[in-house]
Amino acid sequence: MGLRCLLVASAVLAAGCAGWSSWEDQAAPPPPRLAADEYQVVRGDTVYSIAFRNNLDYRELARWNGIGSDYLIRVGQVLRLKPPPASPKPKRINGEIESVGMDDVDIGRPRAVVPDSPPSDMPPPDDGVEPASSYAWVWPTAGGVVRAYGNGGARGLDFGGVEGQPVVAAAPGRVVYSGNALKGYGELIIIKHDDIYLSAYGYNRTRHVKEGDVVTAGQPIAEMGRGPENRPLLHFEIRRKGRPINPADKLPTKTASSR
Repeated sequence: MGLRCLLVASAVLAAGCAGWSSWEDQAAPPPPRLAADEYQVVRGDTVYSIAFRNNLDYRELARWNGIGSDYLIRVGQVLRLKPPPASPKPKRINGEIESVGMDDVDIGRPRAVVPDSPPSDMPPPDDGVEPASSYAWVWPTAGGVVRAYGNGGARGLDFGGVEGQPVVAAAPGRVVYSGNALKGYGELIIIKHDDIYLSAYGYNRTRHVKEGDVVTAGQPIAEMGRGPENRPLLHFEIRRKGRPINPADKLPTKTASSR
């Protein structure tokens, strides 16, 4: 009797272990195959950081992906990095009537044309005119420029100095990114100044601000850290509608006494 119970118990235990093993060995679902113009959101990403990484205007990125004005995204979400393909334009007759293609639902049925009004969240057309800004730019740190914009493909200015020296906001705005998820920037801070301009501060040793903080021009936001060559460095960028511009075009001219 005892031997029979032992055999039954062993069989049950073996079956249970086999069940656990098969459950644990199940392969995780494969990640989605991404096209060249797609990106999958990972933890720590924001609309601003993704747009910054890909030289895009954050408003366009949000519009292409149906993201609301709160700019909320979720981990695992797949975003397109290019505008969706344009819909075929209907044929217009006398500027008042259009007929749709034969492959549309209303086959060949004419209908009155109603002028489309742009969505309320669409940015105004870029007419090349700069918005009237009520703020002035200031230098983001003391010390000289050790690498100029465009030098070796640089998208901003590199400042030398002493490790730990203050890094300040170059203009008033709101912090939209504070973290280290963007490769090649170390501890990074991004500030939104208006609907046109962002500024970025990379290779910080310590960050003093978090996402959502409102800052003023000249306010300390970080401490200078070390760059890729293991020397004190601040990498500073200004982006206009997602595109890097030469920060020297916005920063005030330094006089001999201020150098």
